[in-house]
Parts: sequence; C-alpha cells; structure tokens
Amino acid sequence: MKMASVASAFFLVLAQANAMAQPAPFDMSTERPAGESSPAPGQEPAIGAAQPSAGTGLVAGAPQFHRRYVIPAEMLTLSGENDQRTWSVYLTAEQAKAGARLNLGYQNSIFVAPEASRLTVHINNTLVVDEPISSPEGIKEFSYDIPYALLQPGANLISVQAVQRHRTDCSIESTYELWSNIDPAITYLAFEGGTAGVWSGIDDIKTLGSNAHGRTEFRLVAPALDQRRATQPLLMLAQGLALLTNTPNQSIVIDGSDVSPSEKGQVTVLVGTAAELAPLLPELPPTAHNNPVVAFASQSGSDLPVLIVSAPDWQGVETAIGRITSASHDGTTDQREKYATSPWRFPDAPFLFSDSHIRFSELGIRTQEFAGRRLRTDFNIGIPSDFYADSYGQATILLDAAYSDAVEPGSHIDVYVNGNIATTVPLTSSGGGIMRHFPVRTTLRHFKPGLNTVAIEAILKTEEDEVCAPGATADKTPRFALFDTSEFHMPAFARIARRPNLAALSGTSAPYGRRDSQPIPVFIGRGDPDTLTAAATLLARMAVAGGRPIDVELAASPAALSNRNGIFLGPLADIPPTALTQLGIDSTSLTGWGQKSSSAVDEARTDAALDEWRSKVSGGIWHTPLTAISGWLKRNFDISMSSLQFSPSADRKFVPPDNATFLIAQSANPSNDGTWTLVSAPTVKELRDGMLAMSTETNWNQITGEIVTYEGSEKTVTSRPVTNFSFVETLPPSLANYRLIAANWFSTNILSYALVVGAIALLLAFATGKLLSMLGRRS
Repeated sequence: MKMASVASAFFLVLAQANAMAQPAPFDMSTERPAGESSPAPGQEPAIGAAQPSAGTGLVAGAPQFHRRYVIPAEMLTLSGENDQRTWSVYLTAEQAKAGARLNLGYQNSIFVAPEASRLTVHINNTLVVDEPISSPEGIKEFSYDIPYALLQPGANLISVQAVQRHRTDCSIESTYELWSNIDPAITYLAFEGGTAGVWSGIDDIKTLGSNAHGRTEFRLVAPALDQRRATQPLLMLAQGLALLTNTPNQSIVIDGSDVSPSEKGQVTVLVGTAAELAPLLPELPPTAHNNPVVAFASQSGSDLPVLIVSAPDWQGVETAIGRITSASHDGTTDQREKYATSPWRFPDAPFLFSDSHIRFSELGIRTQEFAGRRLRTDFNIGIPSDFYADSYGQATILLDAAYSDAVEPGSHIDVYVNGNIATTVPLTSSGGGIMRHFPVRTTLRHFKPGLNTVAIEAILKTEEDEVCAPGATADKTPRFALFDTSEFHMPAFARIARRPNLAALSGTSAPYGRRDSQPIPVFIGRGDPDTLTAAATLLARMAVAGGRPIDVELAASPAALSNRNGIFLGPLADIPPTALTQLGIDSTSLTGWGQKSSSAVDEARTDAALDEWRSKVSGGIWHTPLTAISGWLKRNFDISMSSLQFSPSADRKFVPPDNATFLIAQSANPSNDGTWTLVSAPTVKELRDGMLAMSTETNWNQITGEIVTYEGSEKTVTSRPVTNFSFVETLPPSLANYRLIAANWFSTNILSYALVVGAIALLLAFATGKLLSMLGRRS
C-alpha cells in the first residue's frame, strides 16, 4: 500500500495532464493520414508521446531549463603537449532551437604554463571556448553562450583540445607531466525553456546522454517480473534501448516496482500489461487497453520523461518491444561497414575485412604542424571476429610528414596498437626531411576483433631543448608536420573463427551476433532482479558490440544448449555441474568460491607468492640456463617457449581465485559444434555488481582469452589466455584464405613448421636421388 501511495503521488500531475490532453500516437515510419482511426486489436502498436499542455512544458514545479551532461566517460583527460577528443551529442529539435549555454569545469597539472597553454572547445566546427589553462589548485568552472542556430537536430560534434607547455622543463620526459582533467559532473549543455526535456518519439532516447559520472542507465520496471514470460521480452527491450543510445558505459537495471524520479543519464521504463501497470500509473494512455503502445509521459521530480511500454496482454507488449528493437538498427543482413563510435569517439571506425587502404583524413586525423617535443595522435579501426593473423603479417602506415632541420638524430616515430608498442622508426637525417608515403610497418599481433586504436607518436629532440633557455617551451616555431594524406594499409589476413575466443565476444559479440544465426538459448539460474539485471546488461553490451539486437530464448536445462551456441548466467551454485565441467571450471568451486575470509585470502596470496619464489630459487641446475635461453629467444626473435611445442598443452581445470568476485568463461559445447559462455559469481549481488562494472568501456575491452575474472575490491581485470582452440569456418573455402591460415598457424607452432620443412626436404632428397638413379649410363 505504501508503494502504491508513493506511485500515485509520483504520477499525480500526469493524471491531471492526461485528463486534459491524451497522448498523440504516431507511426514511426510514416504519418497516419488525418482522420484515420486507431489500429484494431492485433495490428501494429502506436508509438507516441504524452504531450504537455501548450506553454507549460514539464509538470508544475519542474525547472525551466534542461541540463544535458556531455562527457561520455568518468573523466576526460587531455594529456601531453597536444591532445584532442571529438564526439557527437544527439539533440532534439526543441533543444536545438532553444537558447543554450555550455558549462565546463576542469583542473590541470601544476606544471602547465598558463601563458603558453590553451583550452579550446569547438561545436560543429565553430570555436565556442578559448581559455588559458590556469587551474592547478582546484576545479575552474566557466560558462559560454552558444551562438544562435549553431546547434542542430540530431548529431552535433563537440571537440575539446588542450595545447599544453611545461613551465620550466624542455625534456621529453616532462611532457608526461602535462594534463588537464575535464570534470563530467560540471560539464554540460543547459537549455532554456521547459520543452527542452520533452521527448516526442523513440529516436529522442538518443538525447539521454550520460550522468555526472559518464554512465547511462535504463531502469526497467516490470510488475510481472516474477513471471517467466516477462523475462525474454525484457532482455530484448534492454538491447533495443542500448542500441538507440549507443553510449560507451551503459547498464540495465531491472526492478519490479521502483518508480522513483529519474536522474540525469537515467530513464525509467514501465513495462507490462495495462492491468499490471495500473497500480503504478494512475492513468495509462487509453490506447494501451486496446492496442500495444509505446509512449512518453512527464514525471514529477524530474525533467526527464518516463517511457511506457504497454498493451492489453504480453503478446501485445512483445509487439511494442519489437518496434523499439527494429528502430535500433537498419535490419540489413549485410556486414556492417562502420563501428558506431561517434557518441564517444568521432568519426565512426571503418571495418576492414581484407586488403584495404584508408586515408588519415577519413580516420579523423587532420593536417597539423607541431612546435613541441612529443606529438601523439590516434585513430580507430574495426576488425572482424574471424581475424586470425596474430603471429604473422604486417600492416603499413604510409606516412606523409616533414621535420625541420632543428630536429636532431635520435628522434623517432613510434606506433602503438591498443596501447602496445608495435614499431619504432628513427629519424636519422640532421638537416630535416620530407617523408612522402614513407612505409612504417607494424606487426598484426596486437590487433584483435572489434575496435582497435592505432597511435602515432613523434619524439622530437632539438639542441634548443637541451639548452632550455627561459621561454623556450613557449616557442611556436613548427618542427614537425603530419599530413592527412597519409594512409593506413591493412593487408589481406586469414579469416577463420576460433573457439573459445572472448576477444571476439567483447569486440563483435561473436559468435552470438551473427546476422544469420538462430535465437540464442540463455540459461538463467534464477529470476530475481539482480540476476536479470546482470543478464540484461550483458546482452545490451553485446548488442552494442555487434551492432544489432541478439535474438534470445530462455533455456530450462543444459540439454537445450547441447548442440548450439548458448549462454549460462547465474551464481556458480545455480549453474549445472555438467556445464561447469564442459567450461573447464573445477567442481570444487561450487561450494568453495567466495567462502573464505579476507585473512584466508591474504594467506592464499602469500602462499602463492612463496611458491613462485621457490620455483625461482630452487629450479635446479637447468633453471638459470633455460631462463636465459628463453629470454634471448624472446628478445631477438620474438619466440616464446610456448610456441616451441608440437601441439597445444592440455586444458587444466580453472579454480576461481578467492579474491575474484566475477568471471566470464568460454569453451566449445559438448558436441563441439557451438560455443558456450558462462557469466557467474559467488552470489547474486556480486553477479550484478560485477556485470555492471564489466560493462564499462575500459573493462569491457579487457575481455579476452578463455577466462576473465574481475576483482571487485581492487577493480582489476585478469584474463587467462587460450591454451587450446578449434577452428570454425566463416567463409566459403578458398585456397588464398587457407594459405593465410596455414601461414599464421605455422608461425605460432614453430616446431611443427620445422618438422614439415624437414619432411619436405627429405622427400625432395629422396625424389632427387630416385631421379638421378634413372639417369646416365648403366654397365
């Protein structure tokens, strides 16, 4: 009764507003002709918004401005001497035409020289902010009016750039001391007028953005949560909403009755039949009693609307949800050409499926002249899930650049791939130079399925920097130029999927996100809100990675997944032992994981450290020579001891560490014709918290190998590499692809390669001897 009273008060004004003006439905594809009646039962749902009274906008007492946070991360850090971030912000037509101000707050390093450092902000390529960077002791906040008509409905580009110089030091090392942190809690767009927060269509969900911590949350409230029939529709709805906003740090929270006011970056979604929602919503849109409906309504205590997904029965609710999921992607079955990163990194990353050339201008890198000591710029590319070239092959950057005669030998250009150094090119000329499509080759070993970041860093040494006269750090004479005519060349690479491969799951949702796949069975341990929150967040994150919703179905037992791709999710005690055995999880973990005290965990860590040191100091007479040989091979030939074997080592059972609070594991199914993925934790609360933590962009990109664990107290992610895998063909057979597959496999398994070469040499010698024996005179 108490909850019903709170809900009644929560929507009191909504009931009064609906008594005056009913929601105006609209068709998402085409407008309904004037005078056409509402659809009959069984027809497509109406999708619309509860329109506010003219001139009032939000409910009484609501603020007369709308705040939209714009930083899609927990903190935006601009580091080094020249750093820039560009992303897009989606706005409604009402927001675009309303008066707006940009509020921004930041703090910088004490080493940044304010007289030579600037912070600039461009909106849609127009300069809006140009400030000296001068706030080392605390956060500085300022506000700027945005010029009239600069904002536009739909996507708007925001670009933040920091040019920073050191106060006194001219060394390369000093450039790592330069940073400015943009605080997302006080960086936002403020729109005038009450209608700026009103949504009129499903696409307006894209304007939700993030909260003060860079996160986006959908709170699905379903009174029928305890009924199994509601689970699958809720999981599909979660994916559709996540794809519409497409922000990097999303989470889905499922609840049965919480209708508290939404905060920034959060939307409450009421899901259920008209009868189920009646206790929470005093007056539903009238069409919900007859037809499926998706509508927005204002809510008391918040300037964000509430989304209503309702119908007379759950079949109609599923129809309404289908309209949302269909709006979240184009429905095509062709491979996607772009990885949609614009909401946090502009431009979208192009997908490279084979031999490709792409110019820097298409990757968002513009021609720039640089007067500092360390220039760093980067770009993103997408790689398909069946990428198999981690042991051979090279990508090439065809570099167009120039450096002045002030740059001394010893300077160099470094290329990083996903944070790993890939190659270094020394600048040896002492009189300057111009590089025209100069080839800079990088190995493919650091690339992975999904999104990849390639960074170019120029380290520039000069005689003036060694002297470092007063004012030298503020010198604006260019010493290096990078031109946007440079190109990135990805060679043809082997295309074949591997099982298991969690990097493919996090990168492109493979194998579950394939466009021609059947519904994916999901085994959920229990139907409580925490477990469903974890399941919805996982599928939402996978949908964003794959670029489309994943059709799922609930599985009642492991038998339904035996010869299919499938997902197990729940506390470890709820997962069938047969599934744990197949996934390589030790059965003792069922009762032991998470049960030890913190002192026991510390003792276990100490024992592990002692065992490691025992192996180091008591490895016998062969330990030191083998270690030296292994290190020499790795340094000089990039050969690891694991590659000096004829076949992969046997899988070993995995025992989750006691300090781990969450895990993701993957393996082949029992019939070896599908992939099983396990998402688990010791308790339902740790399952929920762990999945919400892993859904952030930073942690999600660390999912790789065959098993990943997350430690909640330390907030660290640990992965276990794949020790044994099987191939899964993804393309029609071709000799060219098989040749590339063989090249990579033999590069990984060196002894096997040597054995094959030796066998071919013996066969050649035997054939040659046989041939010679048949030639010449015979007595």
